[in-house]
Amino acid sequence: MKTIEVVAAIIVEEDKVLATQRGYGEFQGGWEFPGGKVEFGETPESALKREIKEELDVEIEIDTYVDTVEYDYPQFHLTMHCYKCRMLDEQLMLKEHEASKWVSQDELNEIDWLAADRIVVERMRKRIK
Repeated sequence: MKTIEVVAAIIVEEDKVLATQRGYGEFQGGWEFPGGKVEFGETPESALKREIKEELDVEIEIDTYVDTVEYDYPQFHLTMHCYKCRMLDEQLMLKEHEASKWVSQDELNEIDWLAADRIVVERMRKRIK
């Protein structure tokens, strides 16, 4: 099975995190933490900064590594490195997503997350308790 390595930004502002809704592809309409594929020669951190700039047109600061999730989708194995980040710009622009929303801790389970992102949410909730 093919393995895809990606990075995801858990962008935090005050007490909320940013959720984005995919605008294309097989998982269109699903909610996720923004990010994307790590290209050859990139570190996960540099890939994350590049992907967020491409997708949301904002600069981010990476605060801390959060977790790596391994998940088997039917067509591929996903390795997703997750980082807590903050936006350095005030306004984001959706370039590849249908929608975005800021979600509080209490609202995290109300989102229809993609499978791998759901694992991240569950692990985050366990650490907060």
